[in-house]
Amino acid sequence: AQSENVLGYFVNVERIPNSCSRPPNHISLKGRKILVNLSMAYYRVNISAYNEAGESPQAMYIVPEFSVTDLPGQIYVKSQGTNAVVTWTPEYNPKCFVVDWGTSKENMHMKIITTATGNFTLDNFQPYKLYKIMVHASDVCQCESFIRHEKTFGVTHFYSVEGVPRTGPANVTILNITKHSALVKWTEIAAEDHLGFLQGYRISYTDSSRKKSPAVTLNASTTSYHLTGLKEKTTYRVQISGFTNAGEGPLTLSQPFSTPKYGTVEPPCICITQLES
Repeated sequence: AQSENVLGYFVNVERIPNSCSRPPNHISLKGRKILVNLSMAYYRVNISAYNEAGESPQAMYIVPEFSVTDLPGQIYVKSQGTNAVVTWTPEYNPKCFVVDWGTSKENMHMKIITTATGNFTLDNFQPYKLYKIMVHASDVCQCESFIRHEKTFGVTHFYSVEGVPRTGPANVTILNITKHSALVKWTEIAAEDHLGFLQGYRISYTDSSRKKSPAVTLNASTTSYHLTGLKEKTTYRVQISGFTNAGEGPLTLSQPFSTPKYGTVEPPCICITQLES
């Protein structure tokens, strides 16, 4: 709608999930800016404009996931088969806690915990899937929207059973080859293929005589490595795998490259000799 014809806006802020099945907060305002205090749970925001003729269709927006690492020392998770026991030590004693858990914002569950025990048992965990678990403190415990009342106490990630990575890294390339070194680059293993907490990568390489060099272990944030100590005029094959606490995943396809006899390639020399008459 054109701004001169708009009388105001309706903003609906809805928590995901909201097991209370209550309608979202309905906010009416004249301007085009609103400040909302939210916890680290997922939220859906619907915005529509209105004038004397009525209300426009809604524009939907999902509040992005907060880019924060786990809050250490706040939440502890222990696997018990397909169940998990979540415990926490409160900084203070709110009236209740709200626990969210799931594999994505489309698959989250919510439970209000009114006891002061500081633990909760979650069930039906599937192996090899990464779960996000959030604990929020609230002084309002009735079944309603927790906006304005909810404060995130802690966040952690959890696998009930870890597996090895489903694949190796992609796009392995060999660059900057000299007679004694080469740069290996790759694309990190996709998160959905980790099947556990990715601890790092292992690079192994073999020369043309099938002599295998000791494997190099790198951390999970590394996507390149400089091979050194290579022999000149030799063909090498490189393979890379990822590993979790459960072990090593499959190796990538062998990537061959050859070191030159000389360190650099000299341009051809054009020599002109003047003949005496």
